[in-house]
Amino acid sequence: MYALKSVTRHVLAPLAAVVFLAGAALAADTPKLALPGDITIEQAQKVVAAALSKAKEQGTLMNVAVIDAGGNLKAFARMDGAFLGSIDIAIRKAKTARLFNMSSKTLGDLAQPGQPLFGIEVTNGGLVIFGGGELIIDGSNTIIGAVGVSGSSVENDMAVAQAGAAAKF
Repeated sequence: MYALKSVTRHVLAPLAAVVFLAGAALAADTPKLALPGDITIEQAQKVVAAALSKAKEQGTLMNVAVIDAGGNLKAFARMDGAFLGSIDIAIRKAKTARLFNMSSKTLGDLAQPGQPLFGIEVTNGGLVIFGGGELIIDGSNTIIGAVGVSGSSVENDMAVAQAGAAAKF
């Protein structure tokens, strides 16, 4: 039994050291996973903070969703008391803006009866074609994500979304 422990200690200890060092070397060479032109978590949190500040100024309770350039949820906040049903609407407003590279209001204007995009709201798993979804554009004029806001009137939602989209990085 003692011999087995001794062999195990003398064989496995150096092996563990090699595995550790190899893992450390791989970690040092691992490329960054953030994509160029994509919103960072720090930027997304600034967008949320700017939007929440505007909502508080208005006296409204909002859900704020920030998606990345690929349309994936990056940051979210639901103010205490904000409508539960507005969670999905906020996320869909952000996705709508990003999928079509325009505000959800602009798309909504093009989707009215008699307009060229009438009926588009039933595509892509359901879009939201009224105001409250805005693109987030960085200093080099690159779309890095979008913000969607829901919880009050369309006008209030738009004001809060625009405040979030205008956040300074």
